[in-house]
Amino acid sequence: MPIDFVRLSAYLLVGFFGLIQATQAADSRRDEHSRSNPEQVRVTRVELDLTPDFDRKELAGSAILHFKRMPGCPEGAPLDLDTRELTIEEVSESVGESEFKPVRFELGGEAGSTSKPGEDDFARILGSRLRISISDWAARVRVKYRTSPSAAALQWLEPPRTAGRRHPFLFTQSEAIHARSWIPLQDSPGVRVTYKATIRVPKPLRAVMSAEHLPNSGEEGNDQFEMTQPIPSYLIALAVGEIGFESLGTRTGVYAEPSVVPKAAHEFSDTEAMIKAVEARFGPYRWGRYDLLVLPPSFPFGGMENPKLTFATPTILAGDRSLVSLVAHELAHSWSGNLVTNATWRDFWLNEGFTVYLERRIVEDVFGRDRADMEAVLGLKELRAEIERLPAHAQVLHVDLAGRDPDEGMNSIPYEKGALFLTTLEQSVGRERFDTFLHDYFEHFAFQSITTGEFEAFLTERLLGGKEEAVSRLKVKEWIHEPGLPTGFQEPRSARFETISAEAEQWVANQRSLDSLNASEWSTHEWLHFLGSLPKDLGPDRLAQLDQAFQLTKSENSEIAHHWLLMGIRAQYEPAFPRLESFLTSIGRRKFLMPLYGELIKTPKGKDRARAIYAEARPHYHPIAVNSIDELLK
Repeated sequence: MPIDFVRLSAYLLVGFFGLIQATQAADSRRDEHSRSNPEQVRVTRVELDLTPDFDRKELAGSAILHFKRMPGCPEGAPLDLDTRELTIEEVSESVGESEFKPVRFELGGEAGSTSKPGEDDFARILGSRLRISISDWAARVRVKYRTSPSAAALQWLEPPRTAGRRHPFLFTQSEAIHARSWIPLQDSPGVRVTYKATIRVPKPLRAVMSAEHLPNSGEEGNDQFEMTQPIPSYLIALAVGEIGFESLGTRTGVYAEPSVVPKAAHEFSDTEAMIKAVEARFGPYRWGRYDLLVLPPSFPFGGMENPKLTFATPTILAGDRSLVSLVAHELAHSWSGNLVTNATWRDFWLNEGFTVYLERRIVEDVFGRDRADMEAVLGLKELRAEIERLPAHAQVLHVDLAGRDPDEGMNSIPYEKGALFLTTLEQSVGRERFDTFLHDYFEHFAFQSITTGEFEAFLTERLLGGKEEAVSRLKVKEWIHEPGLPTGFQEPRSARFETISAEAEQWVANQRSLDSLNASEWSTHEWLHFLGSLPKDLGPDRLAQLDQAFQLTKSENSEIAHHWLLMGIRAQYEPAFPRLESFLTSIGRRKFLMPLYGELIKTPKGKDRARAIYAEARPHYHPIAVNSIDELLK
């Protein structure tokens, strides 16, 4: 048969472009924040046996890693793991069910070997690669190791820093790439593992983990756990301390220090209703139980969505359930983030943008449309302030984090811009159709880690009918890949906020008295909007009027207190400074710490005050918060 050169050329071009697309897809899944090699040898299960030593501030024990060789894995390929500041004592591979044989290993990729500016800092962030020489028949290795007292994921609290003041406390924070500082593993969100753990703790302490608590083995002081669903490494979590528990329902409950449990149980009483609200729209809750652990105040974040066990800051215990949208947020991660996960940290918006969107849907269903609208308005205001502050490259949803700490991407962009994009899609196609799309999305990608490109393809096919015209009309590429906000989206509105804005303006203009505001009935969100509506150059005399009327310096609501203290710093309102010092030395939540320290250092006197307060508070902050504030204060 004669050769059809035209057809042959077409076949070659199709093959060539298919190869390019496959290469691009592989590149989009390559995690530059990991030194591991899951594309060759992939860890599938982790078995931990750890003992916390509160005197030495270290975890010691072993990790058994099960792995498989991937298609195309070259013969003799090693197993590469991520570590940071771990002391590796022995590595061995399995010979039989319980017998192990020592094998060669080496630590590499440490800081100090590069010359370009910033590369040594990035190398320290990545830590050291643990390369293990494995036999071709091996399927498990055991690593015996100890953590460092300065491990980024671990905070060891002395008894005075706890609510009970009788016993020490330990907790982990593994997101984004801090799991490698307490477990040698492939620390990438694209690698999902099951895990089992034995934690050996002295009585009366107990351990809790992001896993099912197994019946005690009979050995005193052992807590055992198992996670049977595959999760990324950053969701492995541990806490050890004097911890009590109260049930909230058949599948919900709250852990905390005993004196905190009743208050937390009251605050989180709507948790079961929140779960049912999400299930009704977006599919079943797949993790069995949903419990919450309220940590000591030094926890650096509002919450962490560890599956089965959300870690939460005590700063949301306002007494009136006004701050439990954080619970709605962490619960929503059970679908967006834990069930469907970002494959790399530049895809982080797939976790957080979806979660903020779901959070507001939960709030609307459980607490009403007015409250959801208020939270959306506050979110957009925060987003616009972030866009003004950040350089253009950091305003992109699919952000380029090459050579940067992925913690730098944890700002309002992935959260609020991502949620606003999804809200715009919903408004364009209708809520019913968009809910069906999201339900299918969570079902299709369940227990998988995906890239932004995979989401875009699914969106185009399942919601937009494969039509490039619809992609263009909805500005999908602009939302995801360009800085700032596209024009033409529908801004959230709150009639209540509009009334409060007018009242604030009237008070500033001396046309309205404070006692006419009816502020005793305001929610937290209304207070935040009122304070945010006031001029930034409001003087100390006007702040004194507000303080006398509403006792804002004494507010126990952390969100209101934080906003008020920012205003106090700007106005040099001296009566607020003792509360500022107590606030900064008693909590460790970065959302509050960074703006307050950032505002202080804008003046020479404020900078001196910031450094004096930080010198006292620094030993009690989590390493993640310390790293951020060290950089801020130089």
